[in-house]
Amino acid sequence: MAASPPSRPPPAPYIVTAELPPQIFRWADALRQAHYPAERNVLAAHVTLFHGFAPSLRGELGRVLARHVAEFAAPDALVGGLMDLGTGTAVAVRSADMLAIRAMIAAHFHGALTAQDRHSPRLHITIQNKVDTATAKALQQELKAGMIAHRFRFAGLGLYCYHPGRWDRAGVWPFRGKQRP
Repeated sequence: MAASPPSRPPPAPYIVTAELPPQIFRWADALRQAHYPAERNVLAAHVTLFHGFAPSLRGELGRVLARHVAEFAAPDALVGGLMDLGTGTAVAVRSADMLAIRAMIAAHFHGALTAQDRHSPRLHITIQNKVDTATAKALQQELKAGMIAHRFRFAGLGLYCYHPGRWDRAGVWPFRGKQRP
């Protein structure tokens, strides 16, 4: 009897992020390193815009992201305040301009979005996840008093290939346009 060929893992989906500027990234990543369970902390601080594009869209994704960063100026944002994730904690991010750009990307890929990506997200940076509720609430209380709002501009759009336990960078496009969305 012939051996069956090795099975291939399913193709990995693509994730789109709003890239943080260096100062905000360092601050948020330090919070994540301090509070995310070490055995599960395989990513740096990030803001996810889309969770799962089909691998077949890789080329088109790159072209669409490149077009948007060429057209639009870096979106203004405000980071501050905490989000209760139930079993975790995140820093809330507010940016009407980034949500507008995200909506344009979503409209372009209408029909190819996952159920999770069909809804406009609450932008955030996860700093703790998959802990018990009491641990999450305790961190929120600890951080609440010292949470200061920071204004910034997003640096670009990122594209990552998701593999269990890691994200591989497929491209980052810095904002360089002049228009507001």
